Amino acid sequence: MSASSETSSINAPRSVASRRRAPRKPGQHEQVNDFFELSQKVRDAGLMERRVGAYIWRIILLGAAFVGAGALLVTLGNTWWQLAVAVLFGVLFTQTAFLAHDGAHQQIFASGSRNAWFSRIIGNLIVGMSYGWWTRKHNRHHAVPNTIGKDGDIATGTLVFVPGEDTDRGGFMGWITRRQGWLFFPLLTLFAFALHYHSIRSVVQNPKLKHRWVELLFLIIRLVSFPIIIIWLLGPGLGAAFMGMQLMVFGVYMGASFAPNHKGMPLIPEDSKIDFLSRQVLTSRNIKGGRLVEWAMGGLNYQIEHHVFPRMPSANLRFVRPIVKQHCAERGIPYTETGLFEAYKIIVTYLNRVGLGYADPMDCPVKTEFRPR
Repeated sequence: MSASSETSSINAPRSVASRRRAPRKPGQHEQVNDFFELSQKVRDAGLMERRVGAYIWRIILLGAAFVGAGALLVTLGNTWWQLAVAVLFGVLFTQTAFLAHDGAHQQIFASGSRNAWFSRIIGNLIVGMSYGWWTRKHNRHHAVPNTIGKDGDIATGTLVFVPGEDTDRGGFMGWITRRQGWLFFPLLTLFAFALHYHSIRSVVQNPKLKHRWVELLFLIIRLVSFPIIIIWLLGPGLGAAFMGMQLMVFGVYMGASFAPNHKGMPLIPEDSKIDFLSRQVLTSRNIKGGRLVEWAMGGLNYQIEHHVFPRMPSANLRFVRPIVKQHCAERGIPYTETGLFEAYKIIVTYLNRVGLGYADPMDCPVKTEFRPR
């Protein structure tokens, strides 16, 4: 699907082409057979194999960048150029979060426990984000993306993502809701605070969290020691400015990388009957832009492929894209790709329409085609 067709879908329904089904295997649903065939093509191409070497290079380069950033922090001294170093740290923490994301999806090592500990260590100790909290939340999202009442990523909070849901709020929150599209990026400057807060709260309040005390120790070390080091090196004034800049960059970078993947895409009613492949593809959006965008978004620009094959190494997603795209075309499943800034425009427009109380700003065939029979 082109960017222009996606934009027009804000105001008018999209039609779903008739699907051409492959021969049905005995005892198998057509939809299951569709995904089985796609999965077999991908496995035959060797694209589910681990890419440990690629991840080792990412870790080495990221480690070298942290060493360089640390050297700048120590040697530049008390100068406002340190705010540029703060920007660099914000970028590096986000790139580390992308690595933790891949490990949590079992993409790096063959061993599940190695992946978990890798993500637990770098997620908590370097990024300052709870592995246990994020994994539970993110796994639920992958199971039911953009599904009303089930996907926590579209639950009402500061922003309202579901048309007609809490759009009549009064007071200050109502003021934000009516302007939420325009306020989306300014609000992302506070996103890092939200991530750190929810991480701490989850670990403290959830006694069933696996390796809870390890996570809490790592979080305390990261969230206490880093600001102390910064203020000790730069003094309270410049140190506070450094921390504020780092947190703003981290929040905006994280939010701007994850938001284009699903925001403004079709929503699925809670009781709809929809197969796995259609659910993942219809609710996800790929971002065009080549290797630069792939690096900047940690491979999340191939969101459709990531949702269909969440354990596939991110380095393989660009290779599986033509296979998935052709498979979707053969079965009439809309496959959405757009540019990064076009995606942001769609998100802002969508959020503004929802905030102003439009009943259904993203008309789409999902509700009618997959309603319960």
